[in-house]
Amino acid sequence: MRTMTLEAPAKINLTLDILGCRTDGYHDLRMVMQSVSLGDTVTVTETAGGFSLLAEGFTPPAGKTTLEQRAAEGFFRRLGHPMPGLEVRLIKRVPAYAGLGGGSADAAAVLRCLRALYAPELPRETLEEIGLTVGSDVPFCVRGGTCLAEGRGEVLTDLSPLPDCTLILCKPDFDLPTPELFARVDGADLGDRPDTAALERALRAGDLSAAAGCLGNVFERVLTEEEGTDIRAIKAALLDHGALGAAMSGSGPTVFGLFDDPSKADRAAEVLKGRYRQTYLAVPVKRSRAAE
Repeated sequence: MRTMTLEAPAKINLTLDILGCRTDGYHDLRMVMQSVSLGDTVTVTETAGGFSLLAEGFTPPAGKTTLEQRAAEGFFRRLGHPMPGLEVRLIKRVPAYAGLGGGSADAAAVLRCLRALYAPELPRETLEEIGLTVGSDVPFCVRGGTCLAEGRGEVLTDLSPLPDCTLILCKPDFDLPTPELFARVDGADLGDRPDTAALERALRAGDLSAAAGCLGNVFERVLTEEEGTDIRAIKAALLDHGALGAAMSGSGPTVFGLFDDPSKADRAAEVLKGRYRQTYLAVPVKRSRAAE
């Protein structure tokens, strides 16, 4: 019986800038993405027939084809082979609808499992192309590590890794709808943009403090007063407890902070957990050879 288990690291956006609308209905983005150790576990097993998804800690939306199934179908369509029976088991740890790419990470892990099981010679670039048909964050989640992401997010350039640090990820108890946030951005005055080029320089220099000073996300500029209250409160708490920098990840609402002192991060996490139950400690994840 063919089976494979892989970890599916979540992602954060160290910077996120939206350059404008595209003719295909998407937006041109420029952002630096980072894999983190908070992640799900994905197991793919060949079965007698059909596709099934079993998720621990998550209820898939009813009546919709899941990202995992779309990834599997896209993989075998690219190979030109009929899809065998597959069972995908998820152990979910990454909160859903959080700006952390949990669903994209799971779809990417399914693709990496399928490549190992059925087409180990398939180039990573092809896997990323298949991933783009599933979602804009999937190509990065296939690759992992630290990347400049442009276009829809699929034009990836490997960057120097984020220096060793401790991360706190804190999701307030509400969701932010990604399509609505993109709609708010259109025509909005976003003010000063994140300095992605300065972040790239800081990463090349291995300067964590300088990198933390470059964090930024234009989606924070279009939050409602109610949404922004929690986001600002979490950022303030992180900074007050020693974070070198803090920002919202993706379309939110998760906020992350970078710490150079693990003990300060531990204390900050305990404080935040008193109000926000979905608070997690993590570390940056470098791209592994398995992603090649």
